Amino acid sequence: MNQATDCPFCNLHVDQWVDSNQEAIAFYDRFPVSNLHSLIIPKRHVITCFELSNPEVLAIHELLRKQKHRIEALDSSVTGFNIGVNCGADSGQTVFHCHFHLIPRRKGDVSNPRGGIRHMISGKGDYLSRHHG
Repeated sequence: MNQATDCPFCNLHVDQWVDSNQEAIAFYDRFPVSNLHSLIIPKRHVITCFELSNPEVLAIHELLRKQKHRIEALDSSVTGFNIGVNCGADSGQTVFHCHFHLIPRRKGDVSNPRGGIRHMISGKGDYLSRHHG
């Protein structure tokens, strides 16, 4: 693994890994949004997804799919997922090693899920009422 000594993701112990392949690692988030919230990272230390090589993108996507199936097998109440990537401090990135969030969703976990990730900026999730109301 191409590591940065001060990066918590570069310093993960293999026991924390849920899955891995040649280019990427999957593990559970230490501060989960929901149960089984996972992170998928490249083994190589890069700050954002815009720096990923094509093989890394494919490897991360493979682990996203595998982790989705694993989560569904572990918890039948999971009925959807959000996948998110923060790129830069102004987007909310706090660990500067590229990471994809795979957040399991369950029916009723929020009162109105419509708009999904649009809710990260207050008032932008309910886009239909803004344009048609």
